[in-house]
Amino acid sequence: MSPAEEERTLPLPERWPRASKFALSACAAAVAELVTFPLDLTKTRLQIQGEAAVRRDGAAAGRAVPYRGMLRTAAAVAQEEGVRQLWQGATPAVYRHIVYTGVRMVTYEHLRDSVLGRAEGETFPLWKAVVGGMIAGAIGQFFASPTDLVKVQMQMEGKRKLEGKPLRFRGVHHAFLKILSEGGVRGLWAGWVPNVQRAALVNMGDLTTYDSVKHFLLLNTTLVDNSVTHSISSACCGLVAAVLGTPADVVKTRVMNQPRDGQGRGLLYKSSMDCLIQSVQGEGFMSLYKGFIPTWMRMAPWSLVFWLTYEQIRRICGVSSF
Repeated sequence: MSPAEEERTLPLPERWPRASKFALSACAAAVAELVTFPLDLTKTRLQIQGEAAVRRDGAAAGRAVPYRGMLRTAAAVAQEEGVRQLWQGATPAVYRHIVYTGVRMVTYEHLRDSVLGRAEGETFPLWKAVVGGMIAGAIGQFFASPTDLVKVQMQMEGKRKLEGKPLRFRGVHHAFLKILSEGGVRGLWAGWVPNVQRAALVNMGDLTTYDSVKHFLLLNTTLVDNSVTHSISSACCGLVAAVLGTPADVVKTRVMNQPRDGQGRGLLYKSSMDCLIQSVQGEGFMSLYKGFIPTWMRMAPWSLVFWLTYEQIRRICGVSSF
């Protein structure tokens, strides 16, 4: 049998390992995203309200009574806009995670196993895991930034309708085309800098924590590579990711949602740093943690659903454990 024929007999994960891992991680991310998406919409609504820049600009503040707390926000959206609106923007969110999660997972494993040189059964220095997680998250988010932009803007459409403002988009594809026509290709990457910054911090909490905790447990306790170990690791990474990523997430959401001129330049914030300074000066430091509870309550189940699903899919498909 020739080498080419022998290669064709191998299972798909062995013939195309990176493509297979990309597809498997994308599937697991899509499941986790759909299950926890209402919490993401709740978080976005909390982060947008009360912007000091909006008040200074003289624009309508929106609701007479602001959203207060995760549960009240979710209940208000369901009551005033309909239960289906809790999944407003879910389609671009799934698109985003197919790109973002697929790229970050493949990139991190490549960096960890090939570039940074982790050996099986050996401890992996924390600094290497941090470097790998931040680089993987930044690369994945850069490629997925246009889908994240559409998701954030579509999540605010229900609120615009309540305020009597015209809807900006008829659907996901119309949103992409409109943003492209108004701001060009560059407009699709509006807010990509805080987006990438957030992703680097979140993945330092997510990928780095999950990988480090999991292998610490395997090497230093009696736990084995099963769902219990995966659950403990995912619970830790969800909390750390929320603490590290929420400030950058608030800045990212506000920069992406701001009105823009004909050249695609923001009318409220010059940059992510300008948004950060205005938010802290106008609303206080804790404004950077608006929406923290729904962020954490989303990241915790998201991480749990994703990592359990991902590890099981890898096992079923004959791919080694993460």
